[in-house]
Amino acid sequence: MNNDLVTIHPEVKRALDEKRPVVALESTIISHGMPWPKNVETALSVEAAVRKEGAIPATIAIKDGKCMVGLSKEDIEYFGKAQDVWKVSLRDMPYVLAKKLPGATTVAATMRIASLAGIRVFATGGIGGVHRGAETTMDISADLTEMAQTNVAVVSAGVKSILDIGLTLEYLETMGIPVVTVGQDEFPSFYSRKSGFLSPLRIDSPGEIAGMLAVKWTDSLRTD
Repeated sequence: MNNDLVTIHPEVKRALDEKRPVVALESTIISHGMPWPKNVETALSVEAAVRKEGAIPATIAIKDGKCMVGLSKEDIEYFGKAQDVWKVSLRDMPYVLAKKLPGATTVAATMRIASLAGIRVFATGGIGGVHRGAETTMDISADLTEMAQTNVAVVSAGVKSILDIGLTLEYLETMGIPVVTVGQDEFPSFYSRKSGFLSPLRIDSPGEIAGMLAVKWTDSLRTD
């Protein structure tokens, strides 16, 4: 990967070069999701959980005109304490990068940067979706459109419960995005295992999930 706008933490780069598992993590929850110091404690505990399972965490953010793939503890503390950090989705990336502003990345922006770095798996909490009343407002999260065009697997707790989950599932189907639940038939709604909607697909074996992703990412089915 050669991109002047992306800088990869040495530990993450070594793992990628050695083809070891790397998991991308977003930074919006650090700067905008929780108060300090709980935000930093949570970010570090999530990274520790990734390491415990044998993968290398790559928390992603933007600073000094660069997309940072993998943050040091000092970086995480900076994004946890700073008051002027932008919440960056795809439309904001050129502006924030050009202005060399600090930015915490949303699901969509994190996916795009992870893809640029060659990371295939991204773990997060709840993703965005179709908002209630979207038939008149057209309020649809960029998270969904990015999933349709970026070959990164998103591991999440479903969409946020305040959204229109039924329309979100319809939109995901329309965009050709596979939706798979693990361990249950019902689609989750972030804070709850239940949403009232059945998941389109269910696979419980990690090996089978990996196999499905391998097929999805073959040249004939890739979307990038």
